[in-house]
Amino acid sequence: MSIVAPLQPRWSPAALITCCVLAILLLGSWLFAPSRELWTLADEQAFYLLNAPLAHSPAWAWVWAIGSVRITDLAVAVLMLALIIRGDLFFSANQVRLAFLMLLVSLVGLLLLRTGFNQVVKALDWQHAGPSLVLSEVVRMSELFPGWDEYGLKDASKRSFPGDHASVLMLWGLFLASVARWPGRLAILALVVVFMLPRLVAGAHWLSDNMVGGLFIALLSYALCLATPLAFNAASWLDAKLQPLVSFFSRWPVIGSWAVLKPAQS
Repeated sequence: MSIVAPLQPRWSPAALITCCVLAILLLGSWLFAPSRELWTLADEQAFYLLNAPLAHSPAWAWVWAIGSVRITDLAVAVLMLALIIRGDLFFSANQVRLAFLMLLVSLVGLLLLRTGFNQVVKALDWQHAGPSLVLSEVVRMSELFPGWDEYGLKDASKRSFPGDHASVLMLWGLFLASVARWPGRLAILALVVVFMLPRLVAGAHWLSDNMVGGLFIALLSYALCLATPLAFNAASWLDAKLQPLVSFFSRWPVIGSWAVLKPAQS
């Protein structure tokens, strides 16, 4: 997988405008009554398409039950991190640490935007329950796998909008897609979709929770942090502050060879 370009502190007006316009159009399509009906139809059809096979296919049920527990969430987070910090995969070895810090800054921006948006959702009464609490003929994963709630199995949500988990995945995907070439972008898209599916299969989220709410937050976070010099400048500042710690760990056997500890280069 070839690397496109080094990380740089730059404005990207095209990406900034595109992300903001797409975010507004997505939310608008969900709020506008005629197109909202289309979202409702898509929500219900997507849920039944994904959820109904749980009743007839033990293999399907096991796959998504395992995908819905906390340990799998942790494994996904580790994989997401590994794809960032592995040198010469998406970023050159001497920019891995900067890329990781840029993503970290962007996730902080996402958290702030999500907190503000959640207040808007609450004030305007946009909140709703997930499909497993609303629709009939639901296959409840918690009934197929009793006792798995202690492992974090989640198949219901009283406040499913927006898709918080999806917003993180989408921002990660947008960040990597911005530096990857097309074969890599398709692989990233596939990973984002697969990682979002467990909560859709289980019925904790509607499709629109992710594709409207989650993507809305991810697009605005990308526009604010990564289509401007904000994430790069903040990451560079953090990198300078972390140099004593980096120097300390770089002398350790094995750990010192990790790309994330290599000398940074802008």
